[in-house]
Amino acid sequence: MTAPTEFKAWRVHEQDGHYQGAEQTLTTSDLPEGNVLIRVSHSSLNYKDALSASGNKGVTRSYPHTPGIDAAGEVVESATGEWPTGSQVIVTGYDLGMNTAGGFGEYIRVPADWCIPMPGGWNARTAMIYGTAGLTAGLCVQKLLTMGARPEQGRVAVSGASGAVGSVAVELLTTLGFDVVAISGKSSHADNLKALGATDVVGRETLAEEKKPLVKPVFANAVDTVGGSPLAELLKQIQPGGSVSCCGLVAGPGLQTTVLPFILRGVNLLGVDSVEIPLAEKHAIWKKFAGDWACPKTEASARDIGRAELDSALKAFLKGESSGKVVLDHRR
Repeated sequence: MTAPTEFKAWRVHEQDGHYQGAEQTLTTSDLPEGNVLIRVSHSSLNYKDALSASGNKGVTRSYPHTPGIDAAGEVVESATGEWPTGSQVIVTGYDLGMNTAGGFGEYIRVPADWCIPMPGGWNARTAMIYGTAGLTAGLCVQKLLTMGARPEQGRVAVSGASGAVGSVAVELLTTLGFDVVAISGKSSHADNLKALGATDVVGRETLAEEKKPLVKPVFANAVDTVGGSPLAELLKQIQPGGSVSCCGLVAGPGLQTTVLPFILRGVNLLGVDSVEIPLAEKHAIWKKFAGDWACPKTEASARDIGRAELDSALKAFLKGESSGKVVLDHRR
C-alpha cells in the first residue's frame, strides 16, 4: 500500500490557554522522523489521552498535537527489513501520543523498535480493545503471579474496578480462578462488574481513610489502579506475605503510609510500568491475551467510536464518567 499525501487526524490546538480538539487534514510530511510509517485503523482511549487533550503539560509539552498512546494497523513504508510492507503491528507506550503524533491520526511514523507484531488470531480492533489499559492489567496480574499469588490464598481486590485497567484485571483474575472483590465508586456499574466475574462489588468507602496504621487483613493480594489514599488503605488490609500491584494515580501521586504493612506483615508493593518496558515483556503479555488469558466479555462489551466522538469521550474520562473499553475506529 502506498501512503497518501493527505490523511485525517484529530488534533488538539491551544489558543489563549484553552485547548480544543478537532479533525484536521495533514500530510505525512507533518509526521515526526522515524523509520516505520503505519496506516492506523484503530486506537484505544486512555486517561493519558484525555490529559493530553486537555492541555496537561506533564503529558504533552507543545501544541498542536495528535494524542493517542495506542495504535494498531499496517506498515506502509519501512526503512528497515524488520517490518516489511503489509506487516500488521501494535504500537503502545514510549512517547507515542505524548509528544510524538499518536493513534488519533490515520498515520503515524515511529522508530522500528516501538512496534510489536500482531499476535496470531487477532486484528487491529481486538488489539485496541486491550490497548495500554489491557497491557497494564496483564502486567499487574503477572507481577502477582510471579510473587506467588494463588487462588487458594484468599480474595483478591481490584480498586478502580470500573475503569479500563480495572475491568480487564477483574475478568482476567476471574479467568485464572481467583475470587475477585471489585472496589468501585460507581454503584451503577456493579452488575457489569459481576458479569465480568467479580464475586463481590464494594464501594470506595471500603478504602476510606483510617487513622490506624494497620487494620484486619481481608485480602490476599490486590491490583490498585488509583494510587493516593486508597492505596495506602489497601496496603493495611493485605494478608501477611501478600502483594499489591500498583499502576495508577487517579486519586493522586502521593502515598502517606507507614512501614508497618511491610515490616510486620511482609506485604509487597509492586510497581507496574507499561510504557518503557522492553518489547519482549509487552509481546509476552499480548500473546497471553491472544491465548489462555483472553477476556471475551471485555471484547464483547467494547464500544467503537469515530473521530467526531472523541471530544465527548475524552471529557467523560476526565469527569470519571467513562467505563469499560472505548475503541477509535478511523473507518467510522
